[in-house]
Amino acid sequence: MLIVFQIAVAIAVLVAIAFMLRGGGARHQAIRRIIFLAFILIVASSVFFPQFWTWLANLVGIGRGADLITYLLVLTFLGYVATTHRRFRSIENDVTELARQMALDRAPAPDESDAPTRRD
Repeated sequence: MLIVFQIAVAIAVLVAIAFMLRGGGARHQAIRRIIFLAFILIVASSVFFPQFWTWLANLVGIGRGADLITYLLVLTFLGYVATTHRRFRSIENDVTELARQMALDRAPAPDESDAPTRRD
């Protein structure tokens, strides 16, 4: 059963990479929030039902429920890093575009007297 968990982790890593490479938007933000909310519920349920998480961990071939939750934390963190990277990259592109536009807007207009003279 451990192989099932390992395959699931590999798929989760691939999904995180796909999130990092593809475009963002409202749907991307909504998925991110849903995943974060799900993780909060998982952690909260582990306080009230630790036996369930130990049973689930044993089912997938992991020794303890705390280890399973730690693995889920790592995967959640990986997804967070991937989506944050994508968002920061978008913000950097926006700032660069704004800086270029501001530089063009503030540049002095060229004068006729500043133009190089042509000698024949």
